[in-house]
Amino acid sequence: MIELPVIADSPNNRIKKPDWLRVKLPVGHEYAKVRKIVDQHKLHTICESGNCPNMGECWGAGTATFMILGNVCTRSCTFCAVATGRPPDYDEAEPQRVAEAIATMQVKHAVITSVNRDELKDRGAEIWYQTVSKVKELSPSTTIETLIPDVKGNWEALSRMIAAGQEVVSHNMETVERLYRIVRPQARYERSLEQIRRTKDFGKRTKSGIMLGLGETEDEIFKAIDDLVASGLHILTLGQYLQPTKMHIEVAEFIHPDQFEKYKEEGLKRGLKYVESGPLVRSSYHAERHVNVPIS
Repeated sequence: MIELPVIADSPNNRIKKPDWLRVKLPVGHEYAKVRKIVDQHKLHTICESGNCPNMGECWGAGTATFMILGNVCTRSCTFCAVATGRPPDYDEAEPQRVAEAIATMQVKHAVITSVNRDELKDRGAEIWYQTVSKVKELSPSTTIETLIPDVKGNWEALSRMIAAGQEVVSHNMETVERLYRIVRPQARYERSLEQIRRTKDFGKRTKSGIMLGLGETEDEIFKAIDDLVASGLHILTLGQYLQPTKMHIEVAEFIHPDQFEKYKEEGLKRGLKYVESGPLVRSSYHAERHVNVPIS
C-alpha cells in the first residue's frame, strides 16, 4: 500500500504522528474520472482546498464535496487550509456548472459547502439557493447535504440557504467553547448553536462536526455534545485535527481510536441520533449514511 502522511512534516510538529494516521495515495480509474469532471467544469472542492485526508477514498468511489462561492475565504480560522483574503466576484453561472457536474457523475448523494463570504449582504445565500435548486432540477433523485458557513446572525440569509430542498444541513462547531477565540476568532460559540437551533426549527436534519486534538478536555467535549443536543442536533462527526502547514495551529494531542469510540458511545447516550467518530473522519465522510437519520 502506498501511504501518504496527512500532517505537515515541520519543526513545529513536536509529537510523533501515530501509525493509524496514514491514508492511501489518490489513484485509480474513478479518481481520475472525478478529477477530469472537476477540472472540465472549473469547480472547486473542499477535498483539495481543505487538504482532506480522505480524498483518495471518496474520489475513488466517484464522489466529491463541491465548494461554491470561490476558494478564498473572508475568515482566518487557525486550523483551515483554505486561502484567506478578499474573494473575487462570485460566478452567477456556478450553480448550473455544479449541477451539470453532479448529473454527469450520477452521484446518489451530493455534499456542497462554501467559503465564508462575509462581505456579501446575503452571505451568498442566493447562490446557495440556486445551486441546490439546479441540482434538484437536473438530478431529482440525488439527495443533498449542504455544509453551510456561519451567517453571523443573518437569519434571513440562513432561511434562504436552507429552503431549496436539501435533506441534511450541516454547520460545524469545529471545537469546544474555550478554544473558539484561538481556533475560530471571527465566530461565536453561542451563535453557531443558535444557527443549528434555527435550522432544526426550520424542519431540517441537522449535522455538525468537531475536531479533536487541539487541547480540549474530555469534559469539554461532553459539554459541547450536551449543548448540541439541547440545540436540536441530530448528527455529529468527530475527527482528529491535522495541522495542514507550519503556519497553522499545532496539534496538541493525537487522540487514540479507543477514545473516539468512547465519544461515539457517549454521544448516542446523550441523545444524538448518529455519531461518526474516528481519527480520519471529516464532516462529509460517509455522508450518504446520514440522509436517512430520523429527525423526530
